[in-house]
Amino acid sequence: MRSVRLAVILDCCCVLLFVIIGRASHTKGESLGGIASTAWPFLAGLAGGWLAARAWRRPWRLWPAGVGAWLGAAALGMVFRVVSGQGTAVAFIAVALAFLGLFLLGWRLALRQRLLRTEGT
Repeated sequence: MRSVRLAVILDCCCVLLFVIIGRASHTKGESLGGIASTAWPFLAGLAGGWLAARAWRRPWRLWPAGVGAWLGAAALGMVFRVVSGQGTAVAFIAVALAFLGLFLLGWRLALRQRLLRTEGT
């Protein structure tokens, strides 16, 4: 259960980092309300991806947990943005896919490498 909580926290931090960097790069400001408004579609998408992949079973695995988290956050996040009137652009979709993929899959890859290194010694 502890690893599930840690994975949820890491995934949420990745999404929040994406939102904060994105808002800062567009000089939208760093108000809590603004961050929450931008983050909720991606966090909801992340939750949907976790549910679809049943990520709680093995949250540190790339497949299905990592891919589910990534595609849920990116794809469902974009759908939720459109439905809520926040809009999307092709460039934004590409950046979101790249950033969220790098971070949501990246921490899992780093953990895997560390575990493989530990087992090898």
